[in-house]
Order: sequence, then structure tokens, then C-alpha cells
Amino acid sequence: MKSSQASSKLERKTVERNRRMHMKGLCFKLGSLISGHHSREAMSQQDQLEVAAVYIKNLQEKIQELRAKKEQAMRVEGINRGFSNGMTIGLRPPIVEVKDLGTSLEVVLISGLYKKFMFCDVISVLEEEGVEVVNASFSVAGDKIFHIIHSQVTSSRVGFESDRVYQRLRELVH
Repeated sequence: MKSSQASSKLERKTVERNRRMHMKGLCFKLGSLISGHHSREAMSQQDQLEVAAVYIKNLQEKIQELRAKKEQAMRVEGINRGFSNGMTIGLRPPIVEVKDLGTSLEVVLISGLYKKFMFCDVISVLEEEGVEVVNASFSVAGDKIFHIIHSQVTSSRVGFESDRVYQRLRELVH
């Protein structure tokens, strides 16, 4: 009987020693993950666990802050993927889109209620570039104002530059 008790006791010691070694390895691994964020002085396992818990809590708070910022940015941005054709800059208002249709030009301006510009200045830019406005309209949807201008190219100069119109309008509304 003594030999079975001795072997059982030896097995328990071996199992416990393996458990402690495994826990020590895990604590070392945890310490190496957080050691870059704290001093290099030797810490007890309990201190390592406390520092790791604080570090993880800070990471969780940072994640929550970033998620809140992302949600706020998504609301403010109001992503509108319907304007993927033509020359579109960014997804945030104001958006300028110029479509060169040969002898005619279509201009779409999207601005937020907070970002206003003088519509007569837009018309002036178009006229200076040799474009005659045929039709202009606007509509308000939510917190955005949509301006659509249909125009005819009247300039007799060779090689009308819709890119130049786009750049000037972009500078004007930004």
C-alpha cells in the first residue's frame, strides 16, 4: 500500500510542478507583452497581473472611445456612394463634381448646411471659363444642399478644360 500512496503523492507533486511551470510561463509571456509599456525592473507575478489588468482596462476604454469617434464620424460624414462617376473629391461636403459631356457641362455641388458659398460666384466662375448656364437648381435633403447646374460650352477656344473649371470650383467652395 505504501508504494501506491507514494506513487500517488509523486504524481500529484509532478502535476502541481507542471501547473506551476505552466503558470510561470504564462505570466512571463504576459509580462513580455506589457513590459514595453512599463519599467523594466523585476516585478512579482502579482504585480505583473495587476499591471496587465490595468493595461487591458485602458485598452478597452481606448477601444470604446475610438468606436464612439467612428460612429460620430460616420454620422457627420453621411457617406453617399451615389456620386462615384465623374470627378468627386472626398466623401465629406462640400463635394464638387464636374461632368464634361462634350459641348455641355454638368456641375453637381453638395454642401452641408454649415458650409455655405455664394451661388453667384459659382455662376461667375463658369461664365469666366466660357460656359453659359442653361439651368440651375438646388434641393435640400437632410443636412445637405444639392446644387445641379446644366450648362453649354460657348467658348470657341480649342480644347475646353473641364479640369480647370473643376479646380476653380473646388477652390471656391473649400
